[in-house]
Amino acid sequence: MRKVLVFGTFDVLHPGHIDFLKQARGKGDFLSAVVSRDFTVEKIKKHRPLKNEKERLKDVRNISFVGEARLGGRGEDPYSIIREIKPDIICLGYDQKTYTDGLQAALDKLGLKTEILRMKPFCPEKYHSGIINRRFFKN
Repeated sequence: MRKVLVFGTFDVLHPGHIDFLKQARGKGDFLSAVVSRDFTVEKIKKHRPLKNEKERLKDVRNISFVGEARLGGRGEDPYSIIREIKPDIICLGYDQKTYTDGLQAALDKLGLKTEILRMKPFCPEKYHSGIINRRFFKN
């Protein structure tokens, strides 16, 4: 069984997220989704998510083709979940940058032969989270 792992905030779940998750699910037999914790979102995006982590987790769990969804780690080791799941493939969003620069080195250090794939965008001019969130977060 080929395990696929994805990470994301998944706040204001939109068609771009669904397409990303479908693409990732198509790369293997079982899809695990890690939903970012509220404090991680605040740290990276400089604002609180519209929905709290439990609500976002519930939304992702309700997607029929997601095999499992869980909250991200507590922050001390961003790769602990990868060590636990031992995915065959990690799928990244087309514009995902957080924790991706050192990802291959971390996988090598963990002794994992995990393949890293970038998914294609789905109407990014319409369904990019940055565009959608601008309606809610005006600077």
